[in-house]
Amino acid sequence: MAEKLLVISDMWGVKKGLWITSYFGYLQQYYDIQFYDCQQLGNIDELVNTKENLHRAFVEGGIDTAVAHLLKKEKEPCHVLAFSTGGTIAWKAGLKGFPMKSLTAVSATRIRLENESPNCDINLVYGECDDFKPGMIWAKQVGVDLNITPSFGHELYSDEKIIAEVCKNLLKKVMYKEKVVSVEKQYKKGA
Repeated sequence: MAEKLLVISDMWGVKKGLWITSYFGYLQQYYDIQFYDCQQLGNIDELVNTKENLHRAFVEGGIDTAVAHLLKKEKEPCHVLAFSTGGTIAWKAGLKGFPMKSLTAVSATRIRLENESPNCDINLVYGECDDFKPGMIWAKQVGVDLNITPSFGHELYSDEKIIAEVCKNLLKKVMYKEKVVSVEKQYKKGA
């Protein structure tokens, strides 16, 4: 049975998220994927979808609403792949007891305002040119590592090179486990 992977969009949700299908292409064969649109999770219904309006809507209650909805919808431990605002939602849900096996957050800049980290394996990916990425002092204080990709900005998660790299790291989590289980089964047969 495939491991569950929650995928949480950036603030644009499916409206500007065609790039997300590339992630599904790599991962759907190895994970049972559940997708969440950030705007739907946060009950965001902006008539004018500008960056400023969406950002304000999330900061002024949308993130907290999304966290509450996520905690109600998901109860089983799973892996999480989240982008920008989605990463912040997953991080905050993890701090409130959301059972994550791992969190891969790409461009989750608002987590720089948090003082602790969720209790799971964490992979934080940022573009070097993202002005709002957390700093090394924050990372040390919170006890996480930052994976900084040179020459990229905030929306690096929509680039094919980055998509392939992020997916490769997620696939290692299940492919290694499958090999171990296979070897264990072979050992038991031989015993």
